[in-house]
Amino acid sequence: MADDAMKKIVFHDTDKRHADLKIRLYYDGFTQAGFFRAMISGYLDKDPAVIDFIQRVKEERNIQSIKKRKNSKRLLEAGEEVKSKFSIFKDGEVENIFDIIEKEFPDL
Repeated sequence: MADDAMKKIVFHDTDKRHADLKIRLYYDGFTQAGFFRAMISGYLDKDPAVIDFIQRVKEERNIQSIKKRKNSKRLLEAGEEVKSKFSIFKDGEVENIFDIIEKEFPDL
């Protein structure tokens, strides 16, 4: 099976919440798939707004211990600090460098 094979994600919820979701998605111009893909991308890409929301949900629902939540938050912040210190290139700049090299040295 290819690495980019599609997987189906399914979960159950009440009819009322499903109807409310469909209404909100329509209002905001999202499909269900588009909405969930965007949320999953934000979660996997560690979007600060999504991570803040997840941290709040963890606290409200008592998911993970307080110590583990604090440690997780500290590690995320430390990772971002290291990333910003050692990140020489911004998004898209690496591709631009390869384009420049390709133009200068087409035989490579």
